[in-house]
Amino acid sequence: MFRDKTCGELRLADAGRSVRLAGWVQRVRKMGGMTFLDLRDRYGITQVVFNQEVNPEVCGIANSLGREYVVEISGKVEERTSKNPALPTGDIEIIASDVKILNKSEIPPFTIEDNTDGGDDLRMKYRYLDLRRPCVRKNLELRHKMAFEIRRYLDSKGFLEIETPILVKSTPEGARDFVVPSRMNPGEFYALPQSPQLFKQLLMVSGYDRYFQIAKCFRDEDLRADRQPEFTQIDCEMSFVEQEDVIEMFEGLVKHIFKYTKDIEFADPFPRMTWADAMRLYGSDKPDIRFGMQFVELTDLAQGKGFSVADDAQIVVGICAPGCASYTRKQIDQLTDFVKRPQVGAKGMIWVKFEEDGSVKSSVGKFYTEEQLKEWGERADAKPGDLLLVLTGETMKTRKQLCELRLEMGNRLGLRDKNVFAPLWVVDFPLFEWDEETQRYYAMHHPFTSPNPEDIPMLRTDTGNVRATAYDIIVNGTELGGGSIRIHDAALQDEMFELLGFTPERAHEQFGFLMDAFKYGAPPHGGLALGFDRFVSILAGLDTIRDVIAFPKNNSGRDVMNESPSPIDDAQLDELRLRLVPADGEEKK
Repeated sequence: MFRDKTCGELRLADAGRSVRLAGWVQRVRKMGGMTFLDLRDRYGITQVVFNQEVNPEVCGIANSLGREYVVEISGKVEERTSKNPALPTGDIEIIASDVKILNKSEIPPFTIEDNTDGGDDLRMKYRYLDLRRPCVRKNLELRHKMAFEIRRYLDSKGFLEIETPILVKSTPEGARDFVVPSRMNPGEFYALPQSPQLFKQLLMVSGYDRYFQIAKCFRDEDLRADRQPEFTQIDCEMSFVEQEDVIEMFEGLVKHIFKYTKDIEFADPFPRMTWADAMRLYGSDKPDIRFGMQFVELTDLAQGKGFSVADDAQIVVGICAPGCASYTRKQIDQLTDFVKRPQVGAKGMIWVKFEEDGSVKSSVGKFYTEEQLKEWGERADAKPGDLLLVLTGETMKTRKQLCELRLEMGNRLGLRDKNVFAPLWVVDFPLFEWDEETQRYYAMHHPFTSPNPEDIPMLRTDTGNVRATAYDIIVNGTELGGGSIRIHDAALQDEMFELLGFTPERAHEQFGFLMDAFKYGAPPHGGLALGFDRFVSILAGLDTIRDVIAFPKNNSGRDVMNESPSPIDDAQLDELRLRLVPADGEEKK
């Protein structure tokens, strides 16, 4: 062994002991005849002292060390004269008697510290160096501990962890698949699983009534802060359950993990909100309820006064920002520019200031009297000093635009505290969503989601208003996970496929193995999948899941460290019997 102690292990009680440490050189400081070295491993940092007068040869080696050199150091533990309360090892230091260079290092492209000077692209290119940073290491340690505790908790509830295949059949509906050509079956392809959905339902048919898996999943879709092309989910399925049973089980898991990792207890059940109310009050099916500013509809008050922007709109809706009537014209112009950004898409913004003295000022004052604007304020429960921000337009689009403005105001007012957690369940999602381009319905979740039993008679007469027996768990405006009760009746499943535009032949081609399995006694079943990467990032207080994944992709889906994806050579293409067609249409082998 190159060490008998780690760099985060020694304390004052170890004073007088002779020890050997090994790790990376964090920094070297020379002060007269003394040299101080901070030695780092994944457990922490220990200060090492070299004395020119006592051991000049060893001190000379220490003076030659650079950042990130790998060294082995022998010495004696002593109490530090000048203690460092910021370090767990800050009460002691090692008086070095020997140092061995195990490996030299080039000067790293950025500092290996929490507050590094490396940008995102640079750190991703040298991710193996970025992983040495203590803050990144803590994220991966949290991920490790959560995975173990999740397994322990689910095992205690009778769940079996069962692995499902990675090479599967490509199926429609949902995100694009990553496809894998089969050398042994030329012209045919596997897909990487978007989730273990079909296999976990088959496990229910097989009698394994409580299944889980910390599963790797793949989706070829546009990336954002909480998406990666490959991600991990806590995938679960249960038999002989209804929606309430699934919610109760996994609310218990989420509460347990909050207690285990953050010592936060939720005594009361998580609140619940229907999808319709979430969209009406927050413009989002994943509302952040850490703060108020619920939407207030003003359509009836705003229309009919000769203001075409309101008169021609399907909806006039606003939020009341507390204490913001003091906003300057520059600040309001910044908010107007924000809603006009392509990512938001509004054409403009109406504002109404309710001054402390009781007067009202507004960007639409020439269209509405002060009394009429005060009626807006009464409906919005505006107080003196508040600012009402209003958008107009097509209903769903305008609500989504106002959602972005609400979140922006929450950020500006410091209302989205990462140390405050506000979970809730969103229920009663629509079973279908209509696509104007293809003029057909698609499953909002997937084709196996069961309709609400009360709405089954409406499947053909009022298809768009049928509710799903589906549920999402939301934390701080992020969809932590979701699931549904599945269709287990073959006839109802056939009807679902028909409503989604599947011919019987196509349905059997895509899902025949599942439909055949249902003929042999499928139990009522349902489940849920929690985004593991998202869960870790929420608890770590991060804005992106990349920092809880050891080797993530960038926003273009590329690994800039190993330069993937990359071309393959002609021999591999020949073996797979593939030819490439470039963008200009010219065939290339």
